[in-house]
Order: sequence, then C-alpha cells, then structure tokens
Amino acid sequence: MKKSLSMALVLSLTAALLSGCGSPSAETTAAETTAATESQPSQEAETTAAESEASPTTDAETAGSESESVEVMALKGPTAMGMVKFMDDAEAGNITDYDFQFSIAASADEVTPKLVQGSADIAAVPANLASVLFNNTEGGVEVLAINTLGVLYIVENGDTVQSVEDLRGKTIYASGKGSTPEYALNYVLSQNGIDPASDVTIEWKSEHSECLAALTSSENAIAMLPQPFVTTAQAKVNTIRTALDLTEEWDKLQADAQSPSALLTGVVVARTEFVEENPEAVQTFLENYQASVEYVNSNIAESAQLVGKYDIVTAEVAEKAIPECNITYIDGEEMKEKLSGYLNVLFEQNPASVGGALPTDEFYYIQ
Repeated sequence: MKKSLSMALVLSLTAALLSGCGSPSAETTAAETTAATESQPSQEAETTAAESEASPTTDAETAGSESESVEVMALKGPTAMGMVKFMDDAEAGNITDYDFQFSIAASADEVTPKLVQGSADIAAVPANLASVLFNNTEGGVEVLAINTLGVLYIVENGDTVQSVEDLRGKTIYASGKGSTPEYALNYVLSQNGIDPASDVTIEWKSEHSECLAALTSSENAIAMLPQPFVTTAQAKVNTIRTALDLTEEWDKLQADAQSPSALLTGVVVARTEFVEENPEAVQTFLENYQASVEYVNSNIAESAQLVGKYDIVTAEVAEKAIPECNITYIDGEEMKEKLSGYLNVLFEQNPASVGGALPTDEFYYIQ
C-alpha cells in the first residue's frame, strides 16, 4: 500500500517551491481516501479474514492487486503529448499487466503535492524540479527518463526582437517561475550581459494560457512560451512570430564550454518507494512510454488526433506543433550525462534552482 510522506514536508515543499499552491484538494482527497479505507464495515473485514484462512494465497494476490494500479501524471503540453499513444492503449485495455491511470495537470503546482503525498506514483515534471524534489525529500524520487528537450521560444506580436540584446528594456510575459523556464531564461539573458532583475521586466503568470492571452491581446507584446502554445498563438493571431529559439541561444553559449550541456525541459520521475516495491511496473511503464514517444514522432497526423482527444490542444494545433516539440525518450547513462550537465549549469547560476545541491547518483534510475 502506498505510504505518504509527512504533511509537514508537503506543506514546506509547497511553500518553498510552488508559490500560490495550497493544494487543499489534494490534501482533502488523501484524507478522504484514508478515512474510507479505515471505515470499512466489520462484516467485510470478517469476510476478508475468512477468505484469507480458506486460501493461503489471498494475501499475496491482494498485494499484487494493489501494485497493479499505477497513477501517472503529466503536464498539459509536450510531456502529455508524448504519452497519448500509451494513454490510448491503456484506455482501450491493450495493456493488461498493470492498470495505468493517467491525469493531465495544467501546471507543476498540481503535480508536486500528489507526488510527495504518494497519491501519484509516476509524474512528468520540469527537469530542475525533479532535483529539487530529490533534495527536499531526501531521495524520495528518482528520475526515470528525459522526455522533452528544449521547447522554449521567445515570441512577439510584432517585429522588434531579432537577438537576445533586443530584449533589453522590454517586458516579457512568462510562466514557470521556479522551474526550468525561469532558469533557462535567466541563463540566456545573463550570459548575454542582460540582468534579468533590472534590464528586463518579467511578468510571471501561473499558466502558459495566461501568457498566451497577454500576447494575443497586446500589440508588440513579448512572451516566452513552449510548444505547442507557440503554434496555438500563431493560429489565433497571424502577426505573432517566433523571435528566438532558446535552445539555439543556449547551444551558442555552450559552443566553447569544456563540458557542453543541453537545454532540457522535462523528465519523468517516480517515487523511490514505488520504484523499489514495483520494479516490474516501472519497467512496463518505461517500455510503453518509449513506444508511445516513438509512435507520436513517427505518426504525426494520427497522434495529433489523440492529442485532441485528450484535450491537450486541438488536433489541428498538435499536427503543426509536434515536429517542434522536441519530444524524446532518453534513459540510462545517456540520461544521466545530459541531465547532470544541465543541472550543473543551473547550480552554478543559482544553487536553489536544483534544491541547494547537485543530486547524488541515487537520483538517476539506471537499469
């Protein structure tokens, strides 16, 4: 049975990492589930006990039944887009070994409390947030794979930005404060001689959709958006253009680095306890997830229909956006090399961005 970390830890993580996320619904759900479990009628308990005595395999079968349900969360964007074939197969009953239950969240604020409390087993989160969680839960999560490379772009409703220097003095709408988008933007700005705190004005929004609204409603507005929201914006207003690809800008800065790193957006993590208790479930998840990513990248039109089915973005937007989303699947030693290099860049910029310390080897799930 899933074990939750202490509520004090949940609250401290929420306060420290996720500004504005009180997570009352997650706490209420956990409390209600516990209460319901503990208040089963005595007659049912007696029946269970009798069945246990009649069949010596009942306890093992019950334990196996519990482990077969796997709660998976993804963010509304490329991480969820890469899972759509997996989601569809699970919904259709094509995956019989485990009962994978998927939910899609609008922001990491919704994912983190559930992962920490134990009501989610596996989750797609921003790359740096995985490290923060590892440090703040004392190794309570492991990273399974990289699922998204750089998907961040500077877009504008106009034609004033041709280089990073052109952002000086401008207002930039952005979301993802405290996670990959903020640190990627800060790194690119600061390495180009622009102080993020004084040379630009960054207006942080809670969700990408709010940045999209600000961008489409104002002339000459500038925003940092990931795919597929860039494509969504361009579909709404034909004057919106992609001004800068932050992945390209990041790569320019790494050209002369002794140990160059790549810009990463997202990873898939799992609770360490879940990994240790359910290694076969983790392996089944990874096999199906890798297959799903490969399918999405190879069958864009069909995958776009699935993206629309799960209300991530419309199928029309998805078909245009998928090739630009850098959806990937990287695990094992290559995952460790790329992710550790990326986290090291963030650590040198601001140790708090990775939770105060670079994660130890236990952070990386290596089969």
